[in-house]
Amino acid sequence: MKKLLLLIFAVVSLNPVLAQETESKPKTPIGGRPNIPSDLNFEFGFNQLNNRPSDIGVNFFGSRTFNVSYQFPIEVGEKTGFTINPGFGIGSDKLEFSDSENLFPNPTLGKESSRLIPVSDIYGDNIVLKKNNFSTNYFEVPIDIRYHFNKNNYSKSFRVSLGAKVGYLYEAHTKIKYESAAEGNVKIKDSQNYGLEKFRYAITFKAGSPGFYVWSNFYLNQMWQPGRGPFATQASQINFGIAVTVF
Repeated sequence: MKKLLLLIFAVVSLNPVLAQETESKPKTPIGGRPNIPSDLNFEFGFNQLNNRPSDIGVNFFGSRTFNVSYQFPIEVGEKTGFTINPGFGIGSDKLEFSDSENLFPNPTLGKESSRLIPVSDIYGDNIVLKKNNFSTNYFEVPIDIRYHFNKNNYSKSFRVSLGAKVGYLYEAHTKIKYESAAEGNVKIKDSQNYGLEKFRYAITFKAGSPGFYVWSNFYLNQMWQPGRGPFATQASQINFGIAVTVF
């Protein structure tokens, strides 16, 4: 989270410089959003596993996604309606497994592996579970091909985007909080690889206004390395949700 805040601060600091080099234009009607030719996006949504075995249950509302990205437009021709929007960002995903289960290292497979078992198998039956989830964090490089329906004023146009992104895993952890008569309140954060693939690749879709849009990511590769995840799963991720753009 500290790295995420530093990224946001750096991007916001750079934008006044970009604004000085951009011809002054009127603000859009969406909440007085400044007309700067770049997008600082905040995406909120849900994270699900596709092609997962029945042994892996995922709680929908507890499995969430938060992405922040900075993208800038490159016009394709003059008033064609098309722009190419490369950028960079951070993606943070959570998975909340069903039946009070979570990931733990698989002693049979050794390093960079995981198994899905009840938390009580590790910390005992006499606990009251308060929090239990699994989180992954990625550096990401997105690129969109965007079409603006208003070819004369992209900043006031409904737009749709089809793109791709590449992510690099820089941190993953489980977070467990429980209470017991013997230990009181206990918080455990265990950071390791859990057999995850280091890179992930997605096809992306966005549609909306300059200040608000809906989005979805369809990941093309498996989340875990072959044979290293729980139940040797070949599951991949699907993310979707809503977003706001502040520039």
